[in-house]
Amino acid sequence: MNDLATCPTQIVKPKPFAGLQLKVKKNSPEILVGMGIVGVVTSTVLACKATLKAPAVMEEARQKFSDIRDASDLAIMQSEAGEDVSYTEMDRRQDIVKASAQTSLDFIKLYGVPVVLMGVSIFAITKGHGITMKRNTALSSAFAAVSSGYNAYRQRVAEQLGIEAEQDLYYGRKTETIENEKGKKEKVTVITAPNDPSVYARFFDDASPEWQPSPELNLTFLRCQQNYANDKLRINKHLFLNEVYDMLGLPRSQAGAIVGWVIKSDGDNYVDFGLYDGDTRERRMFVNGAEANFLLDFNVDGVIWDSL
Repeated sequence: MNDLATCPTQIVKPKPFAGLQLKVKKNSPEILVGMGIVGVVTSTVLACKATLKAPAVMEEARQKFSDIRDASDLAIMQSEAGEDVSYTEMDRRQDIVKASAQTSLDFIKLYGVPVVLMGVSIFAITKGHGITMKRNTALSSAFAAVSSGYNAYRQRVAEQLGIEAEQDLYYGRKTETIENEKGKKEKVTVITAPNDPSVYARFFDDASPEWQPSPELNLTFLRCQQNYANDKLRINKHLFLNEVYDMLGLPRSQAGAIVGWVIKSDGDNYVDFGLYDGDTRERRMFVNGAEANFLLDFNVDGVIWDSL
Protein backbone atom coordinates (compact mmCIF):
# COMPACT_ATOMS: atom_id res chain seq x y z
CA MET A 1 0.00 0.00 0.00
CA ASN A 2 1.46 3.33 -1.05
CA ASP A 3 2.06 5.92 1.62
CA LEU A 4 2.12 9.55 0.66
CA ALA A 5 4.85 10.16 3.20
CA THR A 6 7.17 7.75 1.37
CA CYS A 7 6.56 9.18 -2.10
CA PRO A 8 9.71 10.65 -3.56
CA THR A 9 9.71 14.39 -3.98
CA GLN A 10 9.34 15.36 -7.60
CA ILE A 11 10.36 18.84 -8.51
CA VAL A 12 8.57 20.35 -11.47
CA LYS A 13 10.92 22.65 -13.26
CA PRO A 14 9.30 25.52 -15.14
CA LYS A 15 9.81 25.39 -18.85
CA PRO A 16 11.15 28.61 -20.27
CA PHE A 17 8.90 30.22 -22.86
CA ALA A 18 6.30 27.46 -22.38
CA GLY A 19 3.45 29.80 -23.34
CA LEU A 20 5.29 30.98 -26.44
CA GLN A 21 6.04 27.39 -27.46
CA LEU A 22 2.36 26.51 -27.16
CA LYS A 23 1.32 29.48 -29.30
CA VAL A 24 3.90 28.58 -31.93
CA LYS A 25 2.70 24.97 -31.98
CA LYS A 26 -0.93 26.06 -32.21
CA ASN A 27 -0.26 28.42 -35.09
CA SER A 28 2.39 26.25 -36.75
CA PRO A 29 0.35 25.64 -39.96
CA GLU A 30 -0.11 29.36 -40.56
CA ILE A 31 3.53 30.05 -39.67
CA LEU A 32 4.83 27.34 -42.00
CA VAL A 33 2.63 28.41 -44.90
CA GLY A 34 3.56 32.06 -44.35
CA MET A 35 7.25 31.23 -44.25
CA GLY A 36 6.84 29.09 -47.36
CA ILE A 37 5.18 31.92 -49.29
CA VAL A 38 7.88 34.38 -48.24
CA GLY A 39 10.53 31.82 -49.20
CA VAL A 40 9.00 31.26 -52.64
CA VAL A 41 8.91 35.00 -53.34
CA THR A 42 12.48 35.47 -52.05
CA SER A 43 13.85 32.54 -54.05
CA THR A 44 12.16 33.89 -57.18
CA VAL A 45 13.80 37.30 -56.66
CA LEU A 46 17.20 35.70 -56.06
CA ALA A 47 16.79 33.53 -59.16
CA CYS A 48 16.02 36.62 -61.24
CA LYS A 49 19.14 38.35 -59.91
CA ALA A 50 21.20 35.25 -60.66
CA THR A 51 19.85 35.17 -64.21
CA LEU A 52 21.23 38.67 -64.76
CA LYS A 53 24.70 37.36 -63.89
CA ALA A 54 24.39 34.17 -65.92
CA PRO A 55 25.51 35.71 -69.27
CA ALA A 56 28.86 36.67 -67.74
CA VAL A 57 29.39 33.10 -66.54
CA MET A 58 28.45 31.74 -69.97
CA GLU A 59 30.82 34.16 -71.68
CA GLU A 60 33.66 33.12 -69.38
CA ALA A 61 32.93 29.46 -70.12
CA ARG A 62 32.88 30.10 -73.87
CA GLN A 63 36.26 31.87 -73.59
CA LYS A 64 37.76 28.92 -71.71
CA PHE A 65 36.57 26.39 -74.28
CA SER A 66 37.76 28.70 -77.07
CA ASP A 67 41.26 28.81 -75.54
CA ILE A 68 41.23 25.01 -75.31
CA ARG A 69 40.32 24.73 -78.99
CA ASP A 70 43.05 27.22 -79.96
CA ALA A 71 45.64 25.30 -77.96
CA SER A 72 44.48 22.03 -79.52
CA ASP A 73 44.64 23.49 -83.05
CA LEU A 74 48.14 24.79 -82.37
CA ALA A 75 49.23 21.35 -81.18
CA ILE A 76 47.88 19.78 -84.37
CA MET A 77 49.83 22.31 -86.49
CA GLN A 78 53.01 21.60 -84.51
CA SER A 79 52.52 17.87 -85.00
CA GLU A 80 52.05 18.25 -88.76
CA ALA A 81 55.19 20.42 -88.98
CA GLY A 82 57.22 17.79 -87.13
CA GLU A 83 57.76 20.01 -84.12
CA ASP A 84 57.53 18.96 -80.50
CA VAL A 85 53.94 19.09 -79.26
CA SER A 86 53.62 20.97 -75.95
CA TYR A 87 49.82 20.46 -75.57
CA THR A 88 48.81 16.84 -75.67
CA GLU A 89 45.40 15.19 -76.08
CA MET A 90 45.48 14.30 -72.39
CA ASP A 91 46.02 17.98 -71.53
CA ARG A 92 43.03 18.93 -73.69
CA ARG A 93 40.71 16.43 -71.98
CA GLN A 94 41.84 17.53 -68.53
CA ASP A 95 41.23 21.18 -69.40
CA ILE A 96 37.74 20.38 -70.72
CA VAL A 97 36.89 18.58 -67.47
CA LYS A 98 38.27 21.48 -65.41
CA ALA A 99 36.40 24.10 -67.45
CA SER A 100 33.15 22.14 -67.26
CA ALA A 101 33.52 21.66 -63.51
CA GLN A 102 34.31 25.34 -62.96
CA THR A 103 31.32 26.43 -65.05
CA SER A 104 29.02 24.08 -63.13
CA LEU A 105 30.38 25.41 -59.84
CA ASP A 106 29.78 28.98 -60.97
CA PHE A 107 26.15 28.16 -61.83
CA ILE A 108 25.69 26.38 -58.49
CA LYS A 109 26.95 29.51 -56.75
CA LEU A 110 24.46 31.57 -58.73
CA TYR A 111 21.37 29.36 -58.41
CA GLY A 112 22.20 27.17 -55.39
CA VAL A 113 20.65 29.45 -52.77
CA PRO A 114 17.43 30.13 -54.74
CA VAL A 115 16.97 26.42 -55.52
CA VAL A 116 17.53 25.31 -51.92
CA LEU A 117 15.31 28.10 -50.60
CA MET A 118 12.57 27.14 -53.05
CA GLY A 119 12.76 23.50 -51.95
CA VAL A 120 12.60 24.45 -48.27
CA SER A 121 9.67 26.78 -48.96
CA ILE A 122 7.71 24.10 -50.80
CA PHE A 123 8.41 21.68 -47.93
CA ALA A 124 7.17 24.27 -45.39
CA ILE A 125 3.94 24.86 -47.31
CA THR A 126 3.37 21.11 -47.70
CA LYS A 127 4.12 20.52 -44.02
CA GLY A 128 1.73 23.26 -42.90
CA HIS A 129 -1.00 21.86 -45.16
CA GLY A 130 -0.38 18.37 -43.77
CA ILE A 131 -0.73 19.57 -40.18
CA THR A 132 -4.00 21.32 -41.05
CA MET A 133 -5.35 18.18 -42.74
CA LYS A 134 -4.46 16.04 -39.70
CA ARG A 135 -6.17 18.50 -37.37
CA ASN A 136 -9.27 18.64 -39.57
CA THR A 137 -9.40 14.85 -39.64
CA ALA A 138 -9.10 14.71 -35.86
CA LEU A 139 -11.83 17.36 -35.43
CA SER A 140 -14.07 15.52 -37.87
CA SER A 141 -13.60 12.26 -35.97
CA ALA A 142 -14.25 13.98 -32.63
CA PHE A 143 -17.35 15.69 -34.01
CA ALA A 144 -18.59 12.39 -35.41
CA ALA A 145 -18.10 10.69 -32.03
CA VAL A 146 -19.98 13.45 -30.19
CA SER A 147 -22.77 13.46 -32.78
CA SER A 148 -23.09 9.68 -32.65
CA GLY A 149 -23.17 9.67 -28.86
CA TYR A 150 -25.78 12.43 -28.77
CA ASN A 151 -28.01 10.66 -31.30
CA ALA A 152 -27.69 7.43 -29.32
CA TYR A 153 -28.68 9.31 -26.16
CA ARG A 154 -31.77 10.75 -27.87
CA GLN A 155 -32.67 7.27 -29.09
CA ARG A 156 -32.46 5.84 -25.58
CA VAL A 157 -34.64 8.67 -24.24
CA ALA A 158 -37.19 8.05 -26.99
CA GLU A 159 -37.27 4.34 -26.20
CA GLN A 160 -37.72 5.07 -22.50
CA LEU A 161 -40.24 7.94 -22.67
CA GLY A 162 -41.62 7.74 -26.20
CA ILE A 163 -40.86 9.72 -29.34
CA GLU A 164 -43.29 12.55 -28.61
CA ALA A 165 -41.99 13.02 -25.07
CA GLU A 166 -38.39 13.04 -26.34
CA GLN A 167 -39.25 15.68 -28.94
CA ASP A 168 -41.00 17.74 -26.27
CA LEU A 169 -37.79 17.71 -24.24
CA TYR A 170 -35.58 18.31 -27.26
CA TYR A 171 -37.53 21.32 -28.54
CA GLY A 172 -38.65 22.57 -25.12
CA ARG A 173 -42.20 22.10 -26.36
CA LYS A 174 -45.24 22.47 -24.16
CA THR A 175 -48.94 23.27 -24.47
CA GLU A 176 -50.31 26.53 -23.05
CA THR A 177 -53.76 28.09 -22.90
CA ILE A 178 -54.00 31.63 -24.22
CA GLU A 179 -56.71 34.09 -25.18
CA ASN A 180 -57.06 34.86 -28.85
CA GLU A 181 -58.02 38.18 -30.40
CA LYS A 182 -61.71 37.41 -29.85
CA GLY A 183 -61.18 36.81 -26.16
CA LYS A 184 -61.67 33.07 -26.41
CA LYS A 185 -59.26 30.64 -24.81
CA GLU A 186 -57.40 28.21 -27.02
CA LYS A 187 -54.56 25.77 -26.53
CA VAL A 188 -51.38 26.34 -28.48
CA THR A 189 -48.06 24.54 -28.61
CA VAL A 190 -45.15 26.70 -27.53
CA ILE A 191 -41.44 26.01 -28.04
CA THR A 192 -39.48 27.48 -25.15
CA ALA A 193 -36.22 27.47 -27.13
CA PRO A 194 -37.28 28.57 -30.62
CA ASN A 195 -33.86 29.98 -31.54
CA ASP A 196 -31.98 26.73 -31.01
CA PRO A 197 -33.96 23.63 -31.97
CA SER A 198 -30.70 22.21 -33.34
CA VAL A 199 -27.23 23.44 -34.15
CA TYR A 200 -28.05 23.24 -37.87
CA ALA A 201 -31.31 25.23 -37.82
CA ARG A 202 -31.47 28.54 -39.70
CA PHE A 203 -34.08 31.26 -40.05
CA PHE A 204 -35.25 31.86 -43.60
CA ASP A 205 -36.04 35.56 -43.51
CA ASP A 206 -35.06 38.84 -45.16
CA ALA A 207 -31.38 38.12 -44.40
CA SER A 208 -31.46 35.69 -47.31
CA PRO A 209 -31.36 37.14 -50.84
CA GLU A 210 -33.88 34.45 -51.86
CA TRP A 211 -36.52 35.59 -49.33
CA GLN A 212 -39.67 37.35 -50.52
CA PRO A 213 -42.30 39.30 -48.56
CA SER A 214 -44.91 36.89 -49.87
CA PRO A 215 -45.40 33.77 -47.67
CA GLU A 216 -46.75 31.83 -50.66
CA LEU A 217 -43.63 32.55 -52.75
CA ASN A 218 -41.35 31.58 -49.87
CA LEU A 219 -43.19 28.31 -49.30
CA THR A 220 -43.05 27.49 -53.02
CA PHE A 221 -39.34 28.34 -53.17
CA LEU A 222 -38.51 26.19 -50.13
CA ARG A 223 -40.50 23.23 -51.46
CA CYS A 224 -38.72 23.49 -54.82
CA GLN A 225 -35.31 23.70 -53.16
CA GLN A 226 -36.16 20.74 -50.93
CA ASN A 227 -37.11 18.72 -54.01
CA TYR A 228 -33.91 19.83 -55.74
CA ALA A 229 -31.86 18.82 -52.70
CA ASN A 230 -33.46 15.38 -52.73
CA ASP A 231 -32.69 15.03 -56.44
CA LYS A 232 -29.02 15.86 -55.78
CA LEU A 233 -28.94 13.37 -52.92
CA ARG A 234 -30.38 10.58 -55.07
CA ILE A 235 -28.00 11.29 -57.96
CA ASN A 236 -24.76 11.97 -56.04
CA LYS A 237 -25.52 9.59 -53.13
CA HIS A 238 -24.48 12.31 -50.68
CA LEU A 239 -25.23 15.95 -49.92
CA PHE A 240 -23.48 18.35 -47.54
CA LEU A 241 -25.45 20.77 -45.39
CA ASN A 242 -23.46 23.71 -46.76
CA GLU A 243 -24.75 22.84 -50.23
CA VAL A 244 -28.29 23.27 -48.92
CA TYR A 245 -27.35 26.53 -47.22
CA ASP A 246 -26.07 27.73 -50.61
CA MET A 247 -29.38 26.82 -52.27
CA LEU A 248 -31.24 28.94 -49.74
CA GLY A 249 -28.88 31.91 -49.70
CA LEU A 250 -27.87 31.19 -46.10
CA PRO A 251 -24.33 31.56 -44.72
CA ARG A 252 -22.20 28.44 -44.56
CA SER A 253 -20.96 26.94 -41.30
CA GLN A 254 -17.99 24.85 -40.23
CA ALA A 255 -20.26 21.98 -39.26
CA GLY A 256 -22.00 22.18 -42.63
CA ALA A 257 -18.74 21.16 -44.34
CA ILE A 258 -18.77 17.68 -42.78
CA VAL A 259 -22.42 16.94 -41.91
CA GLY A 260 -25.26 16.23 -44.30
CA TRP A 261 -27.08 13.32 -45.88
CA VAL A 262 -25.84 10.08 -47.41
CA ILE A 263 -27.73 7.22 -49.04
CA LYS A 264 -27.38 4.25 -46.69
CA SER A 265 -29.48 1.43 -45.30
CA ASP A 266 -29.98 2.95 -41.83
CA GLY A 267 -30.47 6.59 -42.85
CA ASP A 268 -33.51 8.71 -43.72
CA ASN A 269 -32.35 8.80 -47.36
CA TYR A 270 -34.22 12.04 -47.94
CA VAL A 271 -33.83 15.75 -47.18
CA ASP A 272 -36.43 17.42 -45.01
CA PHE A 273 -36.52 21.13 -44.16
CA GLY A 274 -39.24 20.62 -41.55
CA LEU A 275 -41.78 22.58 -43.61
CA TYR A 276 -44.78 20.53 -42.55
CA ASP A 277 -43.92 19.96 -38.93
CA GLY A 278 -47.13 21.51 -37.63
CA ASP A 279 -46.34 21.20 -33.92
CA THR A 280 -45.88 24.95 -33.53
CA ARG A 281 -48.21 27.83 -34.23
CA GLU A 282 -45.49 29.69 -36.14
CA ARG A 283 -45.00 26.83 -38.59
CA ARG A 284 -48.70 26.44 -39.16
CA MET A 285 -48.96 30.18 -39.83
CA PHE A 286 -46.16 29.97 -42.40
CA VAL A 287 -47.67 27.02 -44.26
CA ASN A 288 -51.11 28.68 -44.14
CA GLY A 289 -49.68 31.88 -45.66
CA ALA A 290 -49.96 34.10 -42.58
CA GLU A 291 -46.22 34.39 -41.87
CA ALA A 292 -43.37 35.11 -44.30
CA ASN A 293 -40.47 33.97 -42.09
CA PHE A 294 -39.67 30.38 -41.26
CA LEU A 295 -37.30 28.46 -38.98
CA LEU A 296 -35.73 25.66 -41.00
CA ASP A 297 -34.50 22.59 -39.14
CA PHE A 298 -32.78 19.94 -41.25
CA ASN A 299 -32.89 16.18 -40.71
CA VAL A 300 -29.16 15.65 -41.37
CA ASP A 301 -27.77 12.15 -40.93
CA GLY A 302 -24.79 13.55 -39.04
CA VAL A 303 -21.13 13.52 -40.06
CA ILE A 304 -20.89 11.99 -43.52
CA TRP A 305 -17.26 12.90 -44.32
CA ASP A 306 -15.99 9.49 -43.23
CA SER A 307 -18.83 7.69 -45.03
CA LEU A 308 -17.91 8.83 -48.53
